[in-house]
Amino acid sequence: MARTAALRAPSAPRLLCVALLLLLLEAASRPAAAAPAVSELRCQCLKTVQGIHLKNIQNVQVTPAGPHCTQTEVLATLKNGQQACLNPAAPMVKKLIEKMLKKGSAN
Repeated sequence: MARTAALRAPSAPRLLCVALLLLLLEAASRPAAAAPAVSELRCQCLKTVQGIHLKNIQNVQVTPAGPHCTQTEVLATLKNGQQACLNPAAPMVKKLIEKMLKKGSAN
């Protein structure tokens, strides 16, 4: 009887190792629920323009400075589909951002 118990004892740790291995494999195969991936980890605007006539702008996206880029970026989508980077320090761009903020706070 002691011999039978001795034969079964080594299989319990082996079974535990197999179970842990299966749990690790299952956890590794599932996609992680993490923050959305950033598409670019660098500045998008390498060159900027001082301004574009407001009637040509369809949409404006302001990206604050962060780990991807040390400067604030203002990306304008034009009505013809092109994109242009605006200089955030330009007076016209500052006025445009102020108008956007006022319009957003009015809603």
